Amino acid sequence: MSLKTKLVSAITALVMCIAGTVSLVYVSQLLHTSILQSYQNNHLIADQVRFVLQEALETGLKDRTLDPTHPEQLHDLALEAIRNNQPLQALIDSVNRYSLTVYDVNIGDYTGQILLSTNPQNLDKPLPGRPSYDQLVKAGPFDLAQIVFNNSQVYDIVVPLERNGKPFVSVHVGVSTTFLRAVYTPLLYESLNVMGLVLGAALIVALILANFALRPIEEISMQLDYWVTSPESEDNIQEVAAADPAVRVSHQIERIGQRMRDVQEVFSNLKGNLDQLLGNLQDGLLLFTGDNRVVLISEAARRFLHIDPDLIHGLHASEIFDRSTALGKTLRDAFDSHIALIQEEIRTETGGRIQASVHFIHDDETSQGLGALVTLRDLVSVEAIESGLELSSRMSAIGRLTSGVAHEVKNPINAIVVHLELLKNKLEGTSPQAMRHLDIIESEIHRLDRVVQSLVDFSRPVELHLQENDLRIVVSQVGALASDELSTRGVRLLNHLPPKSVIVNSDPDLLKQALLNVILNGAQAMPEGGSLDVVVESDRKTALIRVLDEGVGIPDDIREKIFDLYFTTKSEGSGIGLAMTYRILQLHHGSVEVQSREVRGTEFCLCIPLAYPERTGRYRLQPAGAEPHKGTE
Repeated sequence: MSLKTKLVSAITALVMCIAGTVSLVYVSQLLHTSILQSYQNNHLIADQVRFVLQEALETGLKDRTLDPTHPEQLHDLALEAIRNNQPLQALIDSVNRYSLTVYDVNIGDYTGQILLSTNPQNLDKPLPGRPSYDQLVKAGPFDLAQIVFNNSQVYDIVVPLERNGKPFVSVHVGVSTTFLRAVYTPLLYESLNVMGLVLGAALIVALILANFALRPIEEISMQLDYWVTSPESEDNIQEVAAADPAVRVSHQIERIGQRMRDVQEVFSNLKGNLDQLLGNLQDGLLLFTGDNRVVLISEAARRFLHIDPDLIHGLHASEIFDRSTALGKTLRDAFDSHIALIQEEIRTETGGRIQASVHFIHDDETSQGLGALVTLRDLVSVEAIESGLELSSRMSAIGRLTSGVAHEVKNPINAIVVHLELLKNKLEGTSPQAMRHLDIIESEIHRLDRVVQSLVDFSRPVELHLQENDLRIVVSQVGALASDELSTRGVRLLNHLPPKSVIVNSDPDLLKQALLNVILNGAQAMPEGGSLDVVVESDRKTALIRVLDEGVGIPDDIREKIFDLYFTTKSEGSGIGLAMTYRILQLHHGSVEVQSREVRGTEFCLCIPLAYPERTGRYRLQPAGAEPHKGTE
């Protein structure tokens, strides 16, 4: 079936449905209106008959004496008055003769006997049992059509005449469905004729519309042929050239859709790679179009501009850069003046240092502006990375040096210990003063041996046993290990744990050792006791363990040395704990950060990569001393 045939059939069917529905509604409304109008007319006739009947009774019973003990006397007098009243008889005869829908008129008494009728054969007979005309008025359109067009039936319109509040006589006007059908049939034929005319017009209109509808499709097909034609597709085009226009257009659109899906797949892959690249960049990047509207922004840019990257696409540079901040004002001035900005160092309101660059891109041939590229770099983070690299290099060098020194010193120490024992055995009992000196020498040699052993342990290669661990469990276990020593120092440990698991790949024993070193270091920094808060949180990629004490803080001049091996400010300290913590975090591809203010305490932050960064959300940081979401002491 061709498209033209389908269009003609569809339009004709649609017009037929509409015309048929409208015709059915019209016919049903017409039938209901006829029934209602007949009811009103015939009810008016019944009221007129009742009025004349009432006058006939008043005239016939006037000046008549009635015996209350004989009610049949009243019945006989009423019967005589009704049957002898000529106006009443003339009225019901005229109704029966001239009304188009009235079948008969009967006047009955309260016993159901006919007193007067348009049919003389019905006199003194019981009133016929007929349904009320109200059923026709209340019937639905389908029920009403079935009643009217089925077998003939007579419906009564009853108007009573009461005496002393009780029915005395009643007027019954019978309406025949045959008469109703005779009145309604011409109107029905007229509706069917109109419907036929509408359907004929629909066919003509359908043919015209089909031709007009197919003409644009032919033009579209020609345009699509131009876009989809290629050397490898000429054979397929020739196969469908003689087909229906809709088939050709459908085939061409399908091929264009396939091309678009291929392009979209390539674009999606490129976008995924670009998003991954921008997400791993530490520098903030923003790419603008020629009219200074942003089309690309890296994840790191939100740290500098404090904005949501998903909400600024398409915004103008004037809507992104706020002049109320030093960074926003500098970038806004560069865009307004259209002057490039080359590695401009900007100090923010929070004390940070940002290096900003703005490069405007132009077409070499037309000198037309194509857009702009904004680069933001956190100089503080860069310096911290360089410092960390330097410290890592220094720790590596120290490790190599200590490994060699420990190996060279260990053997002489063992020889000295052996000969010292031999010397003590030879001098035993000869000179107490000499023995005291030998004991001092032995004690110092043992202390030197412990130092050398710590060098060996620190420089020895560590074999990691990685497994998935929940940091909440690790922190709780470390707190239990350190609880006794902390209680002796008057330190109250508070664990602030998130409601969800924070999973990392780590060696649990080494991680516990690193965290225990930091906790004990914080407790030793509070000689008067206090609260030590351990907060576990995470961002999109990294798990954080923050240890906040209320100690005396770390002076600025020694803060850069606290991770150096054997550096300590405590008389009983060895200077190995924090250096070991730094090394353990490096082995886990993490880091240790420290912030301290004198007299206000110190904060150590242990950063470890998450095992499932895409599954973990961000938990808000709680300040030290705040009510924890879930805490243990």
